[in-house]
Amino acid sequence: MTVHQISVFLENRAGQLAEITGILSENHIDLRALNIAETADYGVLRLITSDAQKASSVLLEHGFILTMTPVTAVAVPDRPGGLSELLRAMSEAQIDIEYMYSVFGQKNGLAYMIFRVADAEKLDAVLADCGLGTVSGEALGIH
Repeated sequence: MTVHQISVFLENRAGQLAEITGILSENHIDLRALNIAETADYGVLRLITSDAQKASSVLLEHGFILTMTPVTAVAVPDRPGGLSELLRAMSEAQIDIEYMYSVFGQKNGLAYMIFRVADAEKLDAVLADCGLGTVSGEALGIH
């Protein structure tokens, strides 16, 4: 299942993450996942929120530069080796992972991962072969 990720470009200065999470909190937008990547000059904050459209609108109103990107949410067995088995299958299918990160919390013995891959259709086929599936936005608490 494709969900919308918000990527916010940040200056490397103290307080930006606090500012963004404060803005989202004031607007009753919950965080479902986040990841920060940085370089010497800037950072990229990747967010999955309860309401991507509202979150992006609010952040744009506050002057942040952002993009919306489709990513794939996957339910992985929450046990030793659960992720390793999926990654091995993806490697065998030669699926290039651009990046990945986890979603907050787990349910029913499943952990949730976010994947950005070069070929989402190929990933869907590998997931089906592994008996795994994508996760709906609703299951993650996304509107």
